[in-house]
Amino acid sequence: MRKAFQWTVGGLLAGFISSLVLLANPESSPKFNAMNAEAKIEVATFGAGCFWGVEHNFRSVPGVIEAYSGYEGGKTANPTYRQVCEGDTFHAEVVQVTFDASKVSYRQLVEYFFKLHDPTQVNRQGPDYGTQYRSVIFWHSEAQKQIAEAVMQQLTAAKKFKNPLATQLVPAATFWKAEEYHQRYFEKNAVHSCPVIEFKSE
Repeated sequence: MRKAFQWTVGGLLAGFISSLVLLANPESSPKFNAMNAEAKIEVATFGAGCFWGVEHNFRSVPGVIEAYSGYEGGKTANPTYRQVCEGDTFHAEVVQVTFDASKVSYRQLVEYFFKLHDPTQVNRQGPDYGTQYRSVIFWHSEAQKQIAEAVMQQLTAAKKFKNPLATQLVPAATFWKAEEYHQRYFEKNAVHSCPVIEFKSE
């Protein structure tokens, strides 16, 4: 009787501990993994000039779950906006996009990226200039790299731009989320200075 009681208590304790582990690490849950696999959640990172407009535009794309403004590709940990603007950290202003690949493909996002800015300009977009405004794709997998390369080759072959592409294609580095006041900047400040380009799935 005592042994059976000990087994029961032991089983309950093990179940309780397992529940705590799942609460602390929901990504370890089989249900979470199944949902994630079904939704095909992926991450993409793009630099196309001032991140305010880039983030705003990517948020309008069906299938995009989240988009954050931030900094990537530099040498300083936890860079501030002022440091990045001074050009000493060598970070690029980027937008990290979380998307459902079952609704919008990475290729579509790359093609959209090339419509959002002038990828032939070196370290500038319009009136904004400096290395932080460079055109760059940070790829997160070999598959993403190959897709981006293919799109760039096709754009070049089709002579879509008068000048050569200046877009850098580099492996993803540490993404540093920008200060909170930069997130959803257009929405918070009712800014509409950058035109919203309609996303087309074809």
